[in-house]
Amino acid sequence: MRLIRRFEERAIELVRSGVIAGGIHPYIGQEAIAAGVCAALRRDDFITSTHRGHGHVLAKGADPARMLAELAGREGGLNQGRGGSMHAADFGLGILGADAIVGAAAPIAAGAAWAARQAGSDRVATCFFGDGAVNQGVVFEAFNLAALWQVPIIFVCENNGFATSTRTEDAVAGTIAGRGAAFGMWTRTMDGMDVEAVLAAATEAVDRARGGHGPSLLECLTYRFDAHHTFEYTARPRYRTTEEIEAAQARDPLPRQGARLPEQVREAIDAEIEDLLTEAVQFALDSPHPDPSTALEYLYADSTPVRAGVA
Repeated sequence: MRLIRRFEERAIELVRSGVIAGGIHPYIGQEAIAAGVCAALRRDDFITSTHRGHGHVLAKGADPARMLAELAGREGGLNQGRGGSMHAADFGLGILGADAIVGAAAPIAAGAAWAARQAGSDRVATCFFGDGAVNQGVVFEAFNLAALWQVPIIFVCENNGFATSTRTEDAVAGTIAGRGAAFGMWTRTMDGMDVEAVLAAATEAVDRARGGHGPSLLECLTYRFDAHHTFEYTARPRYRTTEEIEAAQARDPLPRQGARLPEQVREAIDAEIEDLLTEAVQFALDSPHPDPSTALEYLYADSTPVRAGVA
């Protein structure tokens, strides 16, 4: 969680200085969800992410230096600077990619989980999405097929109370957990600001999926401390009050978890993270920009293998 928090804060500094063009969607405040869920996964399990996906990618094990270089559009990035903030991927770690289209990663994760089961593997998939995605039809299609075919997937809804600036209660009829239950999925709602609560629920959901008991929906109640997107630093939309943000910050997941650790351990972790991210920033700054002549590379597979018996 400390890594994710400080990574985002350092990334915001690079946005302000112009190193990261276009801005980012900060994950600050929601760290317990990525950390808790990914701690329940194996290295070879799959995840799909969102436009606010840095935390998921880091929690799954991606190199912070290469991730920061990706945000800066540099060749040293996870995807040679082509993916940027909203499309980072690392197939070697099971990170099938973030997706800027709201809800679009749900069928990708469901397909990956189904394919793993067809191959005789016990790998599972986890799909992260926000409360703003629960009204997207493609999410319900993924719910339906996952439940119908008992696909080993965990759907994780990060309910931070806002779809950009629209409050959840103004856009979502019924309950989010109720939507999962309607498809017959094992469903839990928990405090998404408590990493231990998230880990406990995620571990049970992963065990169920790996054991052949089908999909689960976890609704993690959380709050985004920072802007929806860094454009808010100049646009300054008024959809919530300072008092509301400060009340949510009283439930900050980092000091809550830090209080469970010996002071010396916490201080050692903090120091390690600072050194790691100082090196990551330097790596990103030193990494070159892609050569414009290679702009059309990595858009398509070099060849499409044809299955036996297919003309």
